[in-house]
Amino acid sequence: MEVGLVGLPSSGKTTLFNALSRGSADVGPAAASARKPNLGVSKVQDARLAPLVEMFRPRRTVPAEVRYVDSPRAPEGLARSQGIAGELLNLLQGSDALLHVVRAFSDPTVPHEEGEVDPHRDLAAMDLELAFADLAILERRVERLETELKGARAGEREARMRERNTLDRLKSELEQETPIREQELSEAERRLLANFGFLTAKPLLILWNIGEEDAARAPEIEAELRERYGRPGVEVVALCGKLEMELAEMDDEDAGELRDAMGLQEPALDRAVRASYALLGLVSFFTVGPDEVRAWTIDMHTPAVRAAGKIHSDIERGFIRAEVISYDHLIECGGLPEGRKRGLLRLEGKTYEVQDGDVVNFLFNT
Repeated sequence: MEVGLVGLPSSGKTTLFNALSRGSADVGPAAASARKPNLGVSKVQDARLAPLVEMFRPRRTVPAEVRYVDSPRAPEGLARSQGIAGELLNLLQGSDALLHVVRAFSDPTVPHEEGEVDPHRDLAAMDLELAFADLAILERRVERLETELKGARAGEREARMRERNTLDRLKSELEQETPIREQELSEAERRLLANFGFLTAKPLLILWNIGEEDAARAPEIEAELRERYGRPGVEVVALCGKLEMELAEMDDEDAGELRDAMGLQEPALDRAVRASYALLGLVSFFTVGPDEVRAWTIDMHTPAVRAAGKIHSDIERGFIRAEVISYDHLIECGGLPEGRKRGLLRLEGKTYEVQDGDVVNFLFNT
């Protein structure tokens, strides 16, 4: 899963990137002149891994990962209806979801370019930038269709007219400030649009970057924001980016003590990862053994044969069947032998949809 970060200047976007990925990207003045994107990986903290490690004592443990892409500088004119283009557009189009960092903290040492902090204004401004980027893509494609229609044969003309009608409808609704993710589309239309990389079609995680004084109120703030902004394909998380970056630089014990002292219930970054998974409809399954305990990320409703391909294409090609037991049943049994004895370790075929928390061993021909 790859998540692209967006945010207006001084929103704390790169600070959040460092917190999420335990990175060290420059957040000072030098960052303004940087041109290469920041790339980072976050290990998904899954509470189910520790009991599996305790049970199997593997040589190594591999959690699932989320990749984050952060453009180090906001393009000149962003938030002034200049649109998103160039390298930033290419980066965001390649992402599975967008994470919009919205500044909701006050800090006189980090002035806001608009003079005052107004997160709701900034959120609306970025929504418009994403819509303008999609409108530009739509307009270019419609222009090409107009040219192609002039010399198209009857069958080709019909297909291009259907595409033109779909794009016209998308454009009209975008101009009415309805993002593509909220528009009603048939399955055929979704397939047609799959390769366009529309930004407003991507799931969106709004990350409300609050001040340290509000960190303990994050769940309350999130509830208020969901009332206002919650809708299909959109989730909200509130956290203090500066604090989370500092905590990410500590060892786990010291970070835990500081969280307790501040009345923080759990790492806010874990909430952000869970929200990303929910937005994208992702689940995790596990492979276990003395060599390795590992979490794998797949789409919900993935059949067993395709889940096998997540591990290796040879396993997918030679798939015979899958031995499956749920995480809860495995913990209840205390091990695979007892699970097999109770009939809870079962055999499943190619079309079985792997469930979140399944512990799977794939049997295959080499």
